[in-house]
Amino acid sequence: MATRKTKGKIPATLIPGDGIGPEITEAVIQVLDALGAPFAWDRQVGGMAAVHAEGDPAPKALLDSITRNKLALKGPLTTPVGGGYRSINVRLRETFGLYANLRPVRTLVPGGRYEGIDIVLFRENLEGLYVAWEHYVAIGDDPRAVAVSSGINTRAGSRRIAEYAFDWAVKHGRKKVTIVHKANVLKALTGLFLETARDVAKRYEKKIAFDDRIVDACAMQLVLNPHQFDVIVTTNLFGDILSDQLAGLVGGLGMAPGANIGPDAAIFEAVHGSAPDIAGKGIANPLALLLASGLMLEHVGHDALAARLTKAIDLVLNKDLVRTRDLGGKATTTDFTRALIKRVK
Repeated sequence: MATRKTKGKIPATLIPGDGIGPEITEAVIQVLDALGAPFAWDRQVGGMAAVHAEGDPAPKALLDSITRNKLALKGPLTTPVGGGYRSINVRLRETFGLYANLRPVRTLVPGGRYEGIDIVLFRENLEGLYVAWEHYVAIGDDPRAVAVSSGINTRAGSRRIAEYAFDWAVKHGRKKVTIVHKANVLKALTGLFLETARDVAKRYEKKIAFDDRIVDACAMQLVLNPHQFDVIVTTNLFGDILSDQLAGLVGGLGMAPGANIGPDAAIFEAVHGSAPDIAGKGIANPLALLLASGLMLEHVGHDALAARLTKAIDLVLNKDLVRTRDLGGKATTTDFTRALIKRVK
């Protein structure tokens, strides 16, 4: 995807988000500035901050900015549970056709339950049960006696995410892609996905191995022996669940970045929540958003800067032993940021 450049700078939308979002966003911007990252930021509000300011979690100014820049870095956004506004994350993916969700997980701090984890999950981002075609059926005096939801998978959508995953795997020297499905029960909905992904895999069989797993078996095997997996490609709902499980293998969502890629735009994000209980306390871990910014640098062709950032993170965590409380340390957000700035300069 081409990006616009202005005097050597790449315009990008910046969405600080809710809760701890503004704190970790500021930390990331300081690190990227020290690194010499080439982004020219267009700050916009989204989520509950935008509801309070504009009456809309995704105001026109935000959507116009992403349309114009085709690139965004997003902090965590709050979505009300069970009512209120529809998820802004889903809305942004649909608005900009961000069909590929990239969720890499890698062991950053040794000594956990698993060592040496390095798995990348690709989740189809626009179809499946997340199309949210839902309604209620009334019975007697109960207007919500029955809830009905329909899922949609298309051959075109399944082919697109499978091709993206296999292309990425080959480009990055990966060994195997695992297709995850539930075609033994959801024979039409996920059977089409499996059939299409297998067809795509055959075109790559001289370059990369592939196999497939039923989703519940995959979830169990990720716990028993995660090292058998390399790259996973799956449908929307299964990808949402398995990506969080993968994050748990390396310490939680605070270690997990995400990228949402479409033909004309890309949004990079911290996938954890807004954590309002610790907002303003100066203890939030900016790692997930930092790692997302690394994916963003790679996306615009600045692989060397991304590698420097990754190396700096490893050194701060494992040589300098500067870690936030969620990683067993005592560092504040500011402490961690300063340590990273010293390493990237």
